[in-house]
Amino acid sequence: MLLQDQARARLELMRRELREQFAAPGGFLPFIRHFWRVLEPDVDFQSGWALEAMALHLEAVAFGRINRLLMNVCPGSMKSLMCNVFFPAWVWGALKRPGARFFNLSYSASLPERDNRKTIRLINSPEYKRLYPEVVLEKAGEELLETSRTGSKQAAGIGGTVTGRRADFLILDDPNNVSDIESEAIRETAMRVFREAASNRLNDMIKSAIIVIQQRTHEDDVSGVILTDELPYCHLYIPLLSEEGRRCETELGWIDPREEPDECYWPERYPDEAIRMAMDQGPFVFAGQYQQRPEPRGGGILKREYWRHWSPAPDPVTKRRNFPVCDFVLASLDPAFTAKEENDPAGFTVWGTFLTDEGDRAVCLLYAWRKRLELCGPDQMRWPGETDEDYRERCSPQWGLVETVHDACARYRADVLLVENKASGHSVVQAMARLFPRHKYTIELHDPMKLDKMARVIRVQPEFSGGYVWAPLDRSWASMVVDECAMFPRGRYDDLTDSVSQAIYWLRKCGFLERRQEQFMAKEDAAQHRKRPAAIYPI
Repeated sequence: MLLQDQARARLELMRRELREQFAAPGGFLPFIRHFWRVLEPDVDFQSGWALEAMALHLEAVAFGRINRLLMNVCPGSMKSLMCNVFFPAWVWGALKRPGARFFNLSYSASLPERDNRKTIRLINSPEYKRLYPEVVLEKAGEELLETSRTGSKQAAGIGGTVTGRRADFLILDDPNNVSDIESEAIRETAMRVFREAASNRLNDMIKSAIIVIQQRTHEDDVSGVILTDELPYCHLYIPLLSEEGRRCETELGWIDPREEPDECYWPERYPDEAIRMAMDQGPFVFAGQYQQRPEPRGGGILKREYWRHWSPAPDPVTKRRNFPVCDFVLASLDPAFTAKEENDPAGFTVWGTFLTDEGDRAVCLLYAWRKRLELCGPDQMRWPGETDEDYRERCSPQWGLVETVHDACARYRADVLLVENKASGHSVVQAMARLFPRHKYTIELHDPMKLDKMARVIRVQPEFSGGYVWAPLDRSWASMVVDECAMFPRGRYDDLTDSVSQAIYWLRKCGFLERRQEQFMAKEDAAQHRKRPAAIYPI
């Protein structure tokens, strides 16, 4: 009997030590390791610094050091199991907060419901009950778990009903579905739920926490909204391979430990063969889901390196850097007219064609803007004696789309203005004919021939990869164009990209971008171009 009492006392001492260890800072990861076999009996637990980093930041949320956390990590990083299963069980048991309420949201309700089933298995396991007998599930359903201390864990999809539900911890796990990420309507739904509904589902708007975890799939995914709007989130991102000049450092003082480029974040989970398989999924998938940036390094279809930098010496008199001597100027408009921020802007570019020193036809970007404007601005009379510059400075803030386009065409002496042949394009052409009947440029409606945006960009890619497209890359408006083209089709905007593809295709079709000589030709044609040797003696 004495031996049994001693064994029971030692066992209780060991459990007390475990409870103290798990409740202390740094105890979340040991908690996961201890209960790992309950959920994964046939899989060995593999730790690593990436897992330690995620545990550190989740602990900071639980202890109140931060209340907004964004984590972008690779597939297979155990993020769902860690955040949606172990984290609530740890808070309820180890931190002695069985009344805490969790709300798990994902693009599909089936994912948080799956995690609820795992949470039930963990809470009801004999080992968990021995360590934390006070955590009792009174309701254990896939959509809702409830503890005897009024704690809860709710599961829902982005498209489901979230009104009427509140929580201390709101966890959004993969709010964007990878397979639907190209759908603007579905992205808008996820963003609306995040901005309007989910953020208002907190019990305490100041103290309650929001955790967003996902792989990057698009510049305009929920993570992109958080980063673009500069919301006050602690951002932990861990790319599969380290990159030069890109190293995560969070406000908790954590720094990505990798110092050299192309170091794997977790070699045990991603050996060389697994990395190659990830790369084989394509540049967009690898850049977004694995490198946590929704753009392949250097750009996508229209890579940054394709653009040639135009940077001539400044004019000795005007001190301005001149563009090349252009023999034709084309303006290209992807029309949209609205002043509302939630609607698409208009994209406008101006191009000039010229002859390179090598004798090839080339094109240079002369000007560009992306703006949200009404179709027309108010009538504004010119004051007596007012110069063009004075008139422009006074009136341009009130201009609409038509006035802004006409002004650019006039200043850059455009020969042709291309407008995409769609409903808004017809309205622009009609308004320009009415307001500026004496314009010196030709307006042409361009029909994309039912090609989608991707096909339009792909068909002009040879002009970029061949080195025939130039731009003053140190100008902010030129950088804006290059950035958008590089991010296409994963970027937030595509209006300038549409304007670019429209202009380059039209110039090529009309013969303004012909190469000096074909790169490939038949043997018979090549023989005609071959230089014949001169005769040794006069004939």
